[in-house]
Amino acid sequence: MGGIYIYAAFFFIKQFYSQTTQQLNNNVAKYLVEEKFKNDAPFLKNGLVNKGLFDGIMHDMMAVNRAIEVYLLNKKGEIIYSVVLEHSKKDKKLQSVDLKPIKNFIKNNQLYILGDDPRDKEKKKIFSAAYFEKNGQTGYIYVILASQKYQQICEKLFQLFFFNLCIHTIFLTMLFAMLVGWLSVWFLTRNLRIIIYHVNKFKEGDLTSRIPNPAKSDLSVLALTYNNMAETIELNIQQIHAVNKFRKELIADVSHDLRTPLTVIKGYIETLKIKEDIAVSDRKDFMLIIEKSASHLENMINELFEYTKFEAQKIDVKKDFFNITNLVFDLQKRYNLISELKGIEILVEIKNEIQLVYADVLLIERALQNILENAIKFTPLNGKIIIEIYKENTNNVTLKIIDTGEGIPKLKQQDIFNSYTQVNISNENKGIGLGLSIVKKIMELHQTNLEVSNNENKGTCFKFSLFCEN
Repeated sequence: MGGIYIYAAFFFIKQFYSQTTQQLNNNVAKYLVEEKFKNDAPFLKNGLVNKGLFDGIMHDMMAVNRAIEVYLLNKKGEIIYSVVLEHSKKDKKLQSVDLKPIKNFIKNNQLYILGDDPRDKEKKKIFSAAYFEKNGQTGYIYVILASQKYQQICEKLFQLFFFNLCIHTIFLTMLFAMLVGWLSVWFLTRNLRIIIYHVNKFKEGDLTSRIPNPAKSDLSVLALTYNNMAETIELNIQQIHAVNKFRKELIADVSHDLRTPLTVIKGYIETLKIKEDIAVSDRKDFMLIIEKSASHLENMINELFEYTKFEAQKIDVKKDFFNITNLVFDLQKRYNLISELKGIEILVEIKNEIQLVYADVLLIERALQNILENAIKFTPLNGKIIIEIYKENTNNVTLKIIDTGEGIPKLKQQDIFNSYTQVNISNENKGIGLGLSIVKKIMELHQTNLEVSNNENKGTCFKFSLFCEN
């Protein structure tokens, strides 16, 4: 492309030079006729060409401009005589030239016109021409302004100049291309270097290292992907740390909670082994304490096993439509005996017509059991536990379990769902503390929330909703 551009440029420059040269020398032939033919005639009296006159013209012209060639033409355009010193081969000479360009030039000497080259019939040259009439003889003086010798010198110089120009152009082009390439690589890799810098920082342990303004980067997709990946990895690492911390706390708490009933069981068994004369009534009391401690130990192990299944997400949820009202009444009957021993009354209130709910009946039953057991544990003598069931909207049935216990401080209401958290811990209410955590996991499996709040009068209210048929 560059070579074509240079060639085209030289072509138009050459044309411009030729046109300028012709315009500057358009009157050369006219002045030659006026000056040289003033006192002398181009033809002798015998009709032959005045060679002495033309030899003088030749020397004068050559002294002024070696690029000029002068030809004497008759009125038919035939070449009668040439003052060119160096003649070309005979087979390339023209016996005549076309008079049409010559006449057009004489008529309009300001135009750019090319005429025949007598020495090379395949080429056209710029020229100057003038018509003369002397002593009854007529003809034309035809002056080629760019001789063959001049053309050869121009072509040789042009080739040399073009070669030098190409060498310099190639060198400058390569230099410029290297500079542009280096700047392009630097600019394109600038954002990549920023990404590499933050990736290395992240690799070295700086989990907060992020690429600033990723959307404005040329590599925005890569930058955004890295930031998202870093956020995910950081969150996963935090979760791993949290799980590790939970496991350590779990082991410590389990060890502590399991040690208590085991210590009681071991102590009473050793007492029974050592003291053989223990009264029958005392022995029965010891056996009841051992049985109660063993039952408590069994419940804690079952809760722990159940919670680990929820944590590992190994619970198979089998949802189906069932009657939530029947389930609540069944639980009321089951827990009436336990609640009556503490003087606690369990009431069920159905506020409107209830449709079937869509859930896992066994998991919902387990959740209600844990909430009821928790309510019975913390409700004082002669207290009440109320289970409300009502249709909140066309898609949901809501359950509320309200007790008249001590209530839970607002700042600690969310903590009760954490493993091993108990707000009210007394000697008689110590436990492993996984019941409400299991309830929360069950609600998460049903895409619903377990809400806790204090009752207006006194006590705690647990609330959750289930999807129902419309």
